[in-house]
Amino acid sequence: MDLPGPTLDELRRLYEAAAHLKQEGPWEWMLEDEIFGVRNPETGEVGYVSIMGTLGEHLALALYLGSEGLYGFWRLSQGQEPDIPELILETRHLQVSFEDRNTLHAKDRETIKALGLKFRGQQAWPMFRSYVAGHAPWFVTPEEARFLLVAIEQALEVTRRLHDDPEPLEPPDRDQYLVRVHTEQGWVDEWFTPPPPPQYMPPAPDPERLADMRRSLPHQQWILQASLSLMGIYVREKDQARPYLPYLLLVVEAASGMIFGTELLFAEPSLESMWGKVQAEFVNILTRMQGVPYRIEVPDKRLHSLLAPIAAGLGTQLHISRRLPALDAARHALEMRM
Repeated sequence: MDLPGPTLDELRRLYEAAAHLKQEGPWEWMLEDEIFGVRNPETGEVGYVSIMGTLGEHLALALYLGSEGLYGFWRLSQGQEPDIPELILETRHLQVSFEDRNTLHAKDRETIKALGLKFRGQQAWPMFRSYVAGHAPWFVTPEEARFLLVAIEQALEVTRRLHDDPEPLEPPDRDQYLVRVHTEQGWVDEWFTPPPPPQYMPPAPDPERLADMRRSLPHQQWILQASLSLMGIYVREKDQARPYLPYLLLVVEAASGMIFGTELLFAEPSLESMWGKVQAEFVNILTRMQGVPYRIEVPDKRLHSLLAPIAAGLGTQLHISRRLPALDAARHALEMRM
């Protein structure tokens, strides 16, 4: 079930603002990490604007939503987790990018035609998308469209000033950001320190269950290789507007290549809630296989942190390894089947 989208008038204003942004081309003098904020006049939430396209590869304006989106941006830009390629899809933000025509969805082309607009050439066609963790990048809602419009309009104001003078982005205090705020007198500059994003730690696995497994299950010489990654498929329920992007927990025995477990997980009601499911499913896999492994190997820090309390409770070694051939072969076979 598709939810109502923006009105044609809202879309027209959004496309016109995007066209002005493309004409200005602020990526010619702005760097991606020159961040400034815009406060949503409707909700009060601050979105943080990043101008992308210095190298000419991806021309876009991204609006990272709240502290969660902002800190997600810094994790991305600083390469804190290079081994998690899906991080961009997990970072809450809105984006207008400029694409080739064949990149657009049919719905995008239909909207442009209905508005009587014309774009020509490479990287000339505006495309608006919303990113929510655990879901496919999707068309913007009316509320998102209105905030993205405001962000583009204020970005044009700020980037024009920065063209000649970068000083407006130099904060009086560390960790502050220039934020455009709408008041009774119009739009003004304010300095704002974003609060830290909420920290979520999944509930620790039941220590008594782990202790019982350690006592009762045979200790095997298994070396298990495990990964948690996005599957390249969309899952859309009948009453759902935005498709899910499911995650696959895959567990393979290194020596034989035998698949011990494949579990599809969904980031519902949130990405954070899924972390506890990962731990529970991994314990269930070991229980079904009736054994405690000698060693567990994972490709990234995130899965390492999720499995660390399980490994500690079972007395099992846990390591990050960049080369996991049995896991790679199993994943490739699953993808070919799907």
